Amino acid sequence: MKRQNILPHLFMVLFFVTGWLVPLTGFTEESSGTRYLKQISKAFAEVARKVSPTVVLIQSEKVVKYKRRTTPFGLDDPWFDNPLFREFFERNAPFFRRFRNPREDEDDADMEEFHQQGQGSGFIISSDGYILTNCHVVDNADKLHVQLADGRRFKAKIIGKDKRSDIAVIKIDAKNLPVLPLGDSDKLEVGEWVIAIGNPFGLSHTLTAGIVSAKGRSRVGITDYEDFIQTDAAINPGNSGGPLVNLEGKAVGINSAIFTRSGGYMGIGFAIPINMAKVIKNQLIRYGKVHRGYLGVYIQDLDPDLKESFKVDHGTVITKVFKDTPASRAGLKAGDVIITFDGEKIKDSGHLRNLVALSRPGTTHEFKILRNGKEQTLKIKIGELPEDGKTAGRRERMDRDDGEATSEKFGFTVSPLTREIVKRYQLDVHEGVVISEVRPGSMAWQAGLRPGMVITQVNLHPVKNVDDFVEYSKEDPNKILLLVYDRNGSRYVVLKRE
Repeated sequence: MKRQNILPHLFMVLFFVTGWLVPLTGFTEESSGTRYLKQISKAFAEVARKVSPTVVLIQSEKVVKYKRRTTPFGLDDPWFDNPLFREFFERNAPFFRRFRNPREDEDDADMEEFHQQGQGSGFIISSDGYILTNCHVVDNADKLHVQLADGRRFKAKIIGKDKRSDIAVIKIDAKNLPVLPLGDSDKLEVGEWVIAIGNPFGLSHTLTAGIVSAKGRSRVGITDYEDFIQTDAAINPGNSGGPLVNLEGKAVGINSAIFTRSGGYMGIGFAIPINMAKVIKNQLIRYGKVHRGYLGVYIQDLDPDLKESFKVDHGTVITKVFKDTPASRAGLKAGDVIITFDGEKIKDSGHLRNLVALSRPGTTHEFKILRNGKEQTLKIKIGELPEDGKTAGRRERMDRDDGEATSEKFGFTVSPLTREIVKRYQLDVHEGVVISEVRPGSMAWQAGLRPGMVITQVNLHPVKNVDDFVEYSKEDPNKILLLVYDRNGSRYVVLKRE
């Protein structure tokens, strides 16, 4: 009897014991996800150990001279620096100028010096002290000092700098320094992990992580030659010039700028691709400056309407060819669409501009172009960029009156191009028709056409006079492709009736 009563209690005890053991066992076992996260964490730590010794703090000093503020009577008493008095003297400056201190006419009289200091980052690229950084970190500096990760401090000198790409090379006198290996930014993929290391706000060797948000960012407005890597790794003031590295511990970019409305990090940072930096730094070390390739054309991106007009899906269109340039000697013409450079597909005008600029002057390259719907291949010898940097239904009714032609559909009027008009608008063109009137709110107005602009092509046909303009405008009743010139250069404009 007693034995029968014990059995149920025994089963109950076994149930509770086994029921608790199972979850406890699962709790103590490490999941595969946790192990994976620990591996990633260790990868970041390993990169930090490898890279941090190669990252340096760059401190710059610039001596700024300024004239000590005085009153018109030469009085330096702070009482006269009261805002009300200062406003009074400035407003009545013509009267008080006759009483000015004679010493103000002396070159160095009343000049005081202010030592303006700045700082940024850089990274060591050779064991004998060459350091890669941004041009804006060291530009105009009278003194440069570099502090290494181990605390040692050196004077530095500028080997070469290039404002157009915002890249500079400086050097310190040291030996057996740790070197950061340079990777291949072309192999970098969107979504890949990257790490930014630098000295934001003077906080030495700060590491932040993120991903590659985008590649090939241009027209950001930071430098003349842009092909930025965009990342969400936190980049702040002081990070400039530091490396952007991959999980292999290799530099894939130079942290250069941020997009911000507050002055601090907002999730959008830009780095110069290391492959571009390699070409620039080699020239800076060898020549002290950069020799860029030059073609001699104005070029324009292809928007969807232009792609449809030229019947292409990629490339960039030439809007002007300058005389006595590699482009003119090779036979390139306005209206040609450059679709490949040495077999590489051209994505946009910035892409071609960078490829040409990074080409060594005097070398020959293969261009594939589209002209009048037919592909052609040209071999072009690249020149050297000059110092100034100058270079890429129903028929439409035309109302004619006193030599003018008005497009009622698109809302603009053209007139003959005369010498007086060329002189008045300071134009560098002598053939075409001038836009004399644009109806506000019209399709032409919305496309940016304004009086004084010159139309040199209509539907890829050269235009010499108003008759040419009228004739070639008849080809498509609902669309017209114009090559328009003004003092800022040439560009194609598509006016299309939906």
